[in-house]
Amino acid sequence: MKRILSCMQPTSHLHLGNYLGALKNFVALQDEGAECLYGVVDLHAITVPYQRDGLANATREIAAAYIAAGIDPKKSILFAQSAIPAHSQLMWLLATMSQMGKLERMTQFKDKAGKNKERAGLGLFAYPVLMAADILIYKATHVPVGEDQKQHLELARELASTFNTRYETDFFPQPEPYISGPATRVMSLRDGTQKMSKSAESDLSRINFTDDADTIAKKIKKAKSDPDVLPETLDGLEDRAEAKNLVNLYAALAGITNEDVLKEFAGKGFGDFKPALVDVAVAHLAPITARMNELMADPAEIDAILQAGNEKARAMAGDVLSEVSEIMGFWKGS
Repeated sequence: MKRILSCMQPTSHLHLGNYLGALKNFVALQDEGAECLYGVVDLHAITVPYQRDGLANATREIAAAYIAAGIDPKKSILFAQSAIPAHSQLMWLLATMSQMGKLERMTQFKDKAGKNKERAGLGLFAYPVLMAADILIYKATHVPVGEDQKQHLELARELASTFNTRYETDFFPQPEPYISGPATRVMSLRDGTQKMSKSAESDLSRINFTDDADTIAKKIKKAKSDPDVLPETLDGLEDRAEAKNLVNLYAALAGITNEDVLKEFAGKGFGDFKPALVDVAVAHLAPITARMNELMADPAEIDAILQAGNEKARAMAGDVLSEVSEIMGFWKGS
C-alpha cells in the first residue's frame, strides 16, 4: 500500500497557489486507497526568524486549512511535527550519515542564507536532513513535491540508501515523488512570471484562504493583465504571462481545461473575463473560507483533531525509531 506524506510550514497565510498546486490534489488521495499523513512542520518554521507568540496559532491555521480544503481526519492522519519527538531523534541519526558538501549545495540553503552563509544557523543548514527524517520516520513510499523540493527528496532517498547499505538491511523504502497529473502552477496576480508566494511584499499578489468575497473580487479586478482580447487557441497565450495565468486560474477553479476557457471567452477582453473569474473564484473559495473561520473560532476543536492525529503519528514514528535504534546497535535497556 502507498503511504503518502505531505507537510506544510506554519508561516503566513495559505493562498490560492497552495490550494490549487497542492491541497486540492491531497484531498483526492484520501479516496485512492493510500494511507495519507499530513503534517504541520513547525520545527522547520523556526529555522528563520519567526513570531514566537504566533507560532501555535499559525499551526492551528494550517491544520484548519487542511480540513477546510477537504482533508478528513477520519481518513487521514493530521499531526504537528513538534509533537512527535521521533522526527528530531531520527534527524540526528541521519545527520551522522549526511555529507556537508551536499547540504551546502542545496538551492534553498543558498537562497535563504544568501551572502551571509557563514552566519547562517545550523538549523537552516540541516533543514534537508530534518525533511528526510520527516519522510523516513513514517517509511513513506510517496511524497508530493514541487520543483523547489526535489533536491530534498533526493537527499531522503540517498540517506535511506546509505542507511540500508551501511547496516546491511532493506529497512527504509526509497520514497518516490508523487505525481498526480498536471499541476496547476499559480503565478502572482501582479507579475505573471513569478509564483504566487506568501512572502511577496504586496498582498494584492495573492488570494489568501482567509480573504472574503469582496477582497477576492478586488484582487482579481486589480490583477495585471494586458490590453489584448483572449485568443482562440493556447498558442495565442504565448508571451502573455498574465493572461495565461488568469486563464489557468479560471480553468483550475471551474474544473475545465484551458482550451474550454478559450472556447467560451475567445475574442473577449479582460473587462468581460475578470468578473467571470471573480464569480468562479468566490463560488469555489467561499465554503473553504467559511469553514476555516468556523474552525479558527473554536481552537479547541482544532487542538482535539491534532491531538488525535499526533497520537497515531507518534505510535507509528516510535515503532520505526525503535527498529532503527536496534539496527544501529544502541543499548535497549530493560
